[in-house]
Amino acid sequence: MSIFDNLNNHTQSQPSPQAQQNYGTTSQTFIFNTLPESLAEMQALPQASLDSPFKTAAITVCALCAYATKKEIGIEMLNFLRGPRPLNGMDISFIDDRFRGGKTYIPFSYFNGAVPENNYTPVTPFTITISSNHTSESEKGYIKLFISSGGADSPRPIKLRVKADGKWCLWEQYLLTAIKEPKFSDPWS
Repeated sequence: MSIFDNLNNHTQSQPSPQAQQNYGTTSQTFIFNTLPESLAEMQALPQASLDSPFKTAAITVCALCAYATKKEIGIEMLNFLRGPRPLNGMDISFIDDRFRGGKTYIPFSYFNGAVPENNYTPVTPFTITISSNHTSESEKGYIKLFISSGGADSPRPIKLRVKADGKWCLWEQYLLTAIKEPKFSDPWS
């Protein structure tokens, strides 16, 4: 028996996690009594198991909220969520650019109750709903999910990639694009 025989047997005995689960058109809601303020707090959440793309998407929003308040902690959280592909300088610069001009309210807009009129202040407990649709699983090994913002007319996508161990990692997020200005920054309100 060659070493390649063992490799082939190992690969055949573990079916792809993507083949095991079909998410279809669905939505899942997650409730957080508080938002994590450190990597350890985030890792203590049940969603940190990363065994579902919906869980990873939900705590990605938490990580972006942390980034908005304390960049270093947010980077640690996002690196955990990205798995073997940590943020690079360009990724960090992109996120920094999205928050430029005091736009740190953007990630909070994904929680229920956060709208321009209340300056994107979510109701507590923090509740977020993640959805999939008929095109979410069009690319093997990846899934594109959607999250509604209280400041946008359509849900924003987030893309996740499954690892061989069944863990879902953050691949790309489009959650920091412009939303309606909060009341406090509207000179006419």
